[in-house]
Amino acid sequence: MKNIFSLAIVSSIALTSCGAVQSIVQNTSPYTTNVLVSTGVPADKEVSSTATASNVQTWVGGNNNAQIKDVRISDAKISVASPSGGNLSALKSVKIYISSNGTGEKLVASRSAIDTNSSSLNLDLNNDGFLDSVVKSTGLTVRTVYELKNQTSSDMTLKVALNFSSVPVR
Repeated sequence: MKNIFSLAIVSSIALTSCGAVQSIVQNTSPYTTNVLVSTGVPADKEVSSTATASNVQTWVGGNNNAQIKDVRISDAKISVASPSGGNLSALKSVKIYISSNGTGEKLVASRSAIDTNSSSLNLDLNNDGFLDSVVKSTGLTVRTVYELKNQTSSDMTLKVALNFSSVPVR
């Protein structure tokens, strides 16, 4: 009985420390921006909105000397920030691109054929390679491209939330 109790304690300590090491080794950084969908936006036409990702630049230091590697998109979500109680039923598709000074645009997330009355939606991730060169460069921008099924009757603000994961350079 004493051995079983000791084994349980040692096992729980080992499992807890593995979880702690994993959280230290893998970093996750969030980025959010708002996209205004105004009533004048026509249906069935792609519209683009660009924002500077300053909080990601702070996270990685905004230079190629940042002590991280293997940067990937780990989560992408859109939600209705306003009007209160709004939903995503007017959206037909959405694509999220990132770029920075000296790098081309990379598609990181998208969703087509959107068919939901929900106020939020997880996007499909495009984990086609690492994003180190883009995220570690200066001037990181996020471009949101969306298409509406029908024109909105009032302005709508969408919140775009991206999470990037990385590991430290050894």
